[in-house]
Amino acid sequence: MRLAEIRRYPVKSLRGHSLREAVVERVGLSGDRRWMIIDQAGKFLTQRQHRKLAQIDAIPIEGGVELRHAQHGTLAVIFPDERAPQETVLVWRDTVRARIAGAASAYLSDYIGQPVRLAYLHDPKARTIDSAFGHADDRVSFADGFPLLITLTASLDDLNRRLAKPITMDRFRANLIIEGSPAWIEDTWRCIRIGALTLRIAKPCSRCAIPTLNPLTGEQPDGNEPLQTLASFRRDLRFGIMFGQNAIPDASACVFLGDRVDILQVGAPNVQFSQ
Repeated sequence: MRLAEIRRYPVKSLRGHSLREAVVERVGLSGDRRWMIIDQAGKFLTQRQHRKLAQIDAIPIEGGVELRHAQHGTLAVIFPDERAPQETVLVWRDTVRARIAGAASAYLSDYIGQPVRLAYLHDPKARTIDSAFGHADDRVSFADGFPLLITLTASLDDLNRRLAKPITMDRFRANLIIEGSPAWIEDTWRCIRIGALTLRIAKPCSRCAIPTLNPLTGEQPDGNEPLQTLASFRRDLRFGIMFGQNAIPDASACVFLGDRVDILQVGAPNVQFSQ
């Protein structure tokens, strides 16, 4: 098995991009989901509420991030420093302090059509992982709940064989995509190594509506697919519809395309399907 793709998403729910190599920190890929769009109450916003967020590129630049849209224009946003206003922001059930990048407010508010702001997670140790699945010192960025999402090309191939129209892996917004394994074998993994990086597999990833959206336009071309088909054979009794595995790094390391993937520990499948 080998690492076939590395993907980073600098701003939560905006477009991501592929990398040839990446530094993996305890909170995930360096620069992954360190920014997040929030409403006036400080609650996070994603493509679930505003599908057209899929049309904005987020490109890391020296000193910050650049937002690009074909019609709405380009805006460079610098990392907010200690003088920037701070707020308590909400990511699912977690609250965390973040700095507000005021320069992005007008650009994003005008595009979305409601007052919003761009928050930056300046303290990577600020948000803890659910203690039921991680250690006391595990941390996560503005990702949904875990530092990394791992998917397998073989599992996507098996799903595509069941779909009327095949889809691409970017529907699932994974960070590390692995090839060369049997489909769904990831359910049995407990600890793996990718090059110099060791990862604990924390829990299967439950899927929301975002995989039904075109990752470049935000349109929903095939109704409730692929969720409808996934639900027919990948519905977990506890967590919902499953695709991919959430993972936690044990330490920082670099990963490179083509890195060998070794399975260090396995167990019974960590999914429970209805009969």
